[in-house]
Amino acid sequence: MTGISADQISVWVNTVFGWLVHQLFAPDLGMLALGVAAFLLLAVAVRRSRARSRKLREFEYGLEDLRAANDAVTAALNETKRHMAEATLAIAKKSDMREKKITGDLRGIETLIREFATTTAARAKQQSMPILRKPVGHTPPNADPPMLDIIRRSLEENRVDLYLQPIVGLPQRKVRFYEALSRLRSDDGTVIMPEQFIKVAAPAGLMSVVDNLLLLRCVQIVRRLTQKQKELAVFCNISAPTLSDPEFFPQFLDFMHHHRDLAGHIIFEFAQESVLSAGETEESNLRYLANLGFRLSVDQVTKLDVDFVRLRRLGFQFFKVRAETLLSGMKQANAVVAAEDIKDLLFRSGLNLIVERVESEKTVVQLLEFNIDFGQGYLFGAPKPVREVNEMADARATPPSNVAVLPAASRRLAS
Repeated sequence: MTGISADQISVWVNTVFGWLVHQLFAPDLGMLALGVAAFLLLAVAVRRSRARSRKLREFEYGLEDLRAANDAVTAALNETKRHMAEATLAIAKKSDMREKKITGDLRGIETLIREFATTTAARAKQQSMPILRKPVGHTPPNADPPMLDIIRRSLEENRVDLYLQPIVGLPQRKVRFYEALSRLRSDDGTVIMPEQFIKVAAPAGLMSVVDNLLLLRCVQIVRRLTQKQKELAVFCNISAPTLSDPEFFPQFLDFMHHHRDLAGHIIFEFAQESVLSAGETEESNLRYLANLGFRLSVDQVTKLDVDFVRLRRLGFQFFKVRAETLLSGMKQANAVVAAEDIKDLLFRSGLNLIVERVESEKTVVQLLEFNIDFGQGYLFGAPKPVREVNEMADARATPPSNVAVLPAASRRLAS
């Protein structure tokens, strides 16, 4: 019945029905039976034809729905492609702008470097005296004149090197941070350690100069390294004299305000003694630095009976304790909890514990019993010059031959 339409079947049904009526009035039983059978067959054909027509209409409606859905999917795909193209363009523009900003910042610092070097050389020539003999800062009573001269020459001739020491996550020992450390070099290349120069430079008012040079080096290295290592963060030490310096520290804050995009990559570290003795002005400066987004850390910890909540209010997020203190010196540090509970105590105050001066595998095994998250020490890596750190090879972050300083530090070098 595939080639017969419903209209044709209807005509046949009407014809058969008429013939049956005629036979009813002129009965012929054989023909009547044949007519009834033909009528029933035609009725079944009609029913099937109508059912087929209904299914055909439903199929056509479904096909129209599929076409509409396909059109919607095609439109959505086109819209997605358009958004992806716009996003790709925006990312490219943002990356280009970021690269230009980094290049601009580095060029700006290098310009300051050249200007400072030129000014220093001109001043030395004008005074007709070698830089070695220029008075820097003031000479404190009982100072070590030879060491003070070495420090002065190292600063003026920019023999200040940036060293980095890794801070690892435990127990995997994956590098999570670096701590930036400063080293001075004498005329013959001898490395002068912080414990040697700080006790002479601090009374002479030169620690702000050392911190200034370290800060600018940190900015330079972070600018370069974060192009390839997005999660990198560097701990940068700020000395106690610098924190309380009424002339230098406000300039330092202003400098960091203009570089606050580095807030996720530079963590400023202060000795516990300078934090505990901080007055209202120093606390305000610390809060301002934290409000810019920079994280703060406490190191050189000797006391554990401190107000950890206060530290968190000031913006501190890290707290460094020596391994020997945790393992055998809790009583001497006036700890209010056992060593195995110190991490939880700090955590409740919003502070992360970093155990420093880890020197042996035995110490690591003992520390893991306390669920320590971060460790630092010669076991995980000694401080190395920036150019020797493997992770920085691609960045080629070799320190420049000269470096600029903030005005307050510059006056202390040139006065």
